[in-house]
Amino acid sequence: MVGSQVDTHGWESATTPGFGHAPGVGIWEQSGHDVRLDWGGEGVAALGRECAVLVVVDVLSFSTTTDLVVGRGGRVLPVRWRDERGVARAKAAGAVVAGEAEFTLRPSSVTEIPPGTLLALPSPNGATLCDAAARTGAAVLAGCLRNASAVAAKALELGGPVGLIAAGERWGVDIFGAGDTFGPLRPCVEDQVGAGAIAAALARLGASLSPEAALAARCADVDLVTACVSGRELTESGHGGDVALATRLDVSQAAPVLNEGVLA
Repeated sequence: MVGSQVDTHGWESATTPGFGHAPGVGIWEQSGHDVRLDWGGEGVAALGRECAVLVVVDVLSFSTTTDLVVGRGGRVLPVRWRDERGVARAKAAGAVVAGEAEFTLRPSSVTEIPPGTLLALPSPNGATLCDAAARTGAAVLAGCLRNASAVAAKALELGGPVGLIAAGERWGVDIFGAGDTFGPLRPCVEDQVGAGAIAAALARLGASLSPEAALAARCADVDLVTACVSGRELTESGHGGDVALATRLDVSQAAPVLNEGVLA
C-alpha cells in the first residue's frame, strides 16, 4: 500500500483488521479452502480467525516428542517457554517437568516413558503455539511426520476448516540453554515437510488445499529433514537418533488433541 506505515505483507497487516487489504475479504485467512497453512504465532492469529481446527507442527522436536509420549499412553502438558508460573502449575498438577529428570524435549528421551505419565513439556515453538492456538477457541492438535495421516483423519473428524501451523524456529534461541532471547521467525524445512505430509493426507481424504498448503504437500520429502540445517545441527551435536525418530512417516496412530490444557 503506497504511503502506508504498515508493511502490507508483514505480521502487523496479517494480525490487525483493516491493515494492508480490505477487511473481511479473507486473504490472510486463506478463505475458501478446507485446509490452510501459515507460520508461527502470526499464522495462529491469522488462521485462528476462521479455522475450527489448528494443527501445530513442530517436527524437531515438540510434536515428535508429544507423539511418542501419547503413543505410549502418556499425556503432555504444553508449557509456554520460560513460563515459571506454568512450570509451578505443572508441578502442582503432579506433572513430571521435562529437563528436570531423565525426560527432556528430545524424542529419544521418552521412548520408554511409562504409560500414564503426565509430562510437562516447555518449548519455545510447539508448546508456546499450542497455548496461543487454544486461545483462539479452535480445537488444537499436535502433528508431525510420524502421525501425519492419523492427525489428518482426526482433524477432519473434529471439523473444519483446518489450519496447519508450521512452527518454524526462532533466531537466537538455544533450546538447551537459558532461553533468554527470542528472535524473529526462521521458517524451516522440517516443519514445511511435516505440515506438507499432513496436508497431503488431508487431500487424500478429499479436502481442498489452499495454495500455501498445496505447495507444502508437493514438497513433503522426508529425506530433506535429515539434510537440512536443523537436521544437520542436531546430528552434529550428537542427536542423530532424534532426527531418525522424527523422520519416520506414518508409523503412529496417535493424534494428540488438546483438552483442558493437556495433549492426549
